[in-house]
Amino acid sequence: MARLDTRRPSFHHPADGRSETPLLSKAGDAEGKQEEDEEEEEHEERGRQSTSERLLYDTQRETYRPHSTSQHPTFSRRSTMRSRSPREVAAENATKKKYTYAAFFLVISLISFCVQTELSAYIQNDLGWSKAYCMMFFTHGSWVLLWPTQLLVLRWRKRDLPWSVFLKKHLESLKKTAMMVETRSLDVHRPSVQRHSHPIRYMVKYTAIVSTALTVAGLSWYVAVALTTPSDLTAIYNCSAFFAYVFSVPLLREPLRLDKSIAVLIAIGGVLVVAYGDTNGTGEGDESGPDTTAGSRFIGNVVIGIGSVLYGLYEVMYKRYACPPDGVSPGRGVSFAMTFGALIGVFTLTVLWIPLPILHWLDIERFELPDATTGWLVLAAVLSNATFSGSFLVLISLTSPVLSSVAALLTIFIVAITDWFITGEPLTMGAIIGGTMIIIAFLGLSWSTYREMKEHEAQKLDVDLTDSDVEDNASSSNEG
Repeated sequence: MARLDTRRPSFHHPADGRSETPLLSKAGDAEGKQEEDEEEEEHEERGRQSTSERLLYDTQRETYRPHSTSQHPTFSRRSTMRSRSPREVAAENATKKKYTYAAFFLVISLISFCVQTELSAYIQNDLGWSKAYCMMFFTHGSWVLLWPTQLLVLRWRKRDLPWSVFLKKHLESLKKTAMMVETRSLDVHRPSVQRHSHPIRYMVKYTAIVSTALTVAGLSWYVAVALTTPSDLTAIYNCSAFFAYVFSVPLLREPLRLDKSIAVLIAIGGVLVVAYGDTNGTGEGDESGPDTTAGSRFIGNVVIGIGSVLYGLYEVMYKRYACPPDGVSPGRGVSFAMTFGALIGVFTLTVLWIPLPILHWLDIERFELPDATTGWLVLAAVLSNATFSGSFLVLISLTSPVLSSVAALLTIFIVAITDWFITGEPLTMGAIIGGTMIIIAFLGLSWSTYREMKEHEAQKLDVDLTDSDVEDNASSSNEG
């Protein structure tokens, strides 16, 4: 017993010297507490470093073991499995959820935009109900249905809650999100932020500004739809991707990136190939003369080009002044995007009806309701526009105006293929080449945006850990 060796190898134990410290040593306790505090501060500091810096730090830390007395290789939990803070885990989960939501609403927006384009062209060109401003008023006014629709969906998901509690918590969540939008901060619980924040006044102001830009851009779309072909209309209108990128630099302070710039230029090149690469495109109006048809198509393309510039500005203004800041949960972002779309609908119905009687009295556009058959098609086109617009607002909120605009270019192939099935005219070489260029540009821009957003998520310090649905559940349980 006298020769018993009390030294034990530190096999599979952290080689930081703690295993050799007596358990009842007060000095050791104080030293261990100090080391724990230092490690906690070090852990918080490492949460602010990039992934490459953390990996380099772990490598350097593992190579220096001053307290290790064993010849066997020692492993620490910190070196073999990087500790991840709850914010990092929440940020990664939020990114995955954000892209899942974005992909879903992208598919919905592509389908609904195709339906809206074909129905609008058929109503104005074939049925003869060409009321540009009235159609715009109906479509943008229908956005008011976005908020009641999402409210019904949320209510169905939370049908176990009393209606009064559910509605109160939903409105409180919207108010907090509006404060985040105004202050561009996630910390809206500080008294100083609440004193200087006026969310209702802010939302009224920017709803009017954004709605005005959207109205002018949308009106150009309905004017041009009677002058040019659906494929040209879709192609040129979606040139807004370029202008959205231009406006994003000063308004969103987005840096110019070579890969993103190349992707946008390729997309615009594809648009031009689709719009002007079809040599047979002017032969549709031979009965009334090729010059008249070519001139009408040119005027329509000019009008829709102006609308494209304004639409790019509208997208960036919406992202800058009406979307929550980075770090907000995807559920909260979707809910607020639908709500802001409904506010645009309210502004349209309460303010933009004023030009209707003026246009009627000046005999510029007489207000006439369509017949029953045309009315049902108008209703379908209006609902398609509301579906597309709500999905597109969500897409911009979750990603970026540039990526959303380039994603909308995918409608060119869908509209062209739909025209093929309806008219029997096959796809031209220009449509195929231009569409291929747009798809390549979209894939490249998606990858560039994905890497950029991952970098932002890694550098982010503030993450909204509460989803709107989770917040409702927590609040209801507290009240109960």
